[in-house]
Amino acid sequence: MTPKKPAGMSAAELDRTLERLTDEIVGQHQNLDQTILVGIRTGGAFLAQRLADRISRRTGKPMRVGVLDITLYRDDWTQLSHKPLVGKTELPGSIDDQEVVLVDDVLFTGRTIRAALDALIDYGRPRRIELAVLIDRGGRELPIQPDFVGRTVKLPPGQRVNVYFSEMGRLDAVAIESGPPERP
Repeated sequence: MTPKKPAGMSAAELDRTLERLTDEIVGQHQNLDQTILVGIRTGGAFLAQRLADRISRRTGKPMRVGVLDITLYRDDWTQLSHKPLVGKTELPGSIDDQEVVLVDDVLFTGRTIRAALDALIDYGRPRRIELAVLIDRGGRELPIQPDFVGRTVKLPPGQRVNVYFSEMGRLDAVAIESGPPERP
């Protein structure tokens, strides 16, 4: 018997998954005026903006959205380059006493999220921080779990999840590809 290969996601499946995530986020946040979506640069930033646009269309109110760069908070940044490329963090005002939904494309070891939590706390003290991810691929090295999950996949070593967005000049898709997981 041949092992079943985990499936990726087409653009249509990605769209349906974002609709479901939008439903779940709106359903869990009674006061969206005190909620901020914060995407982890790069893939999480695209997702956060897409979710914010969907929430705004659905509710008729603007949804606050920000982008978080975690480069210097990573525990491996010195191994990546002696001159790391640091992006800009852009938050829509104070995060103090707000409900922050941290958004990323793929959750793997949990180290990216740990770095994002450290970075976020440097900007203020949110009332609550939740985590939304498009793909949870398992393989945690830290005790971090998402609150909102688009899809869960279990992958063996030697496979990775890559998420492609139209904002990157590609067709929207989630691909399961060969090779070790990339550590951005």
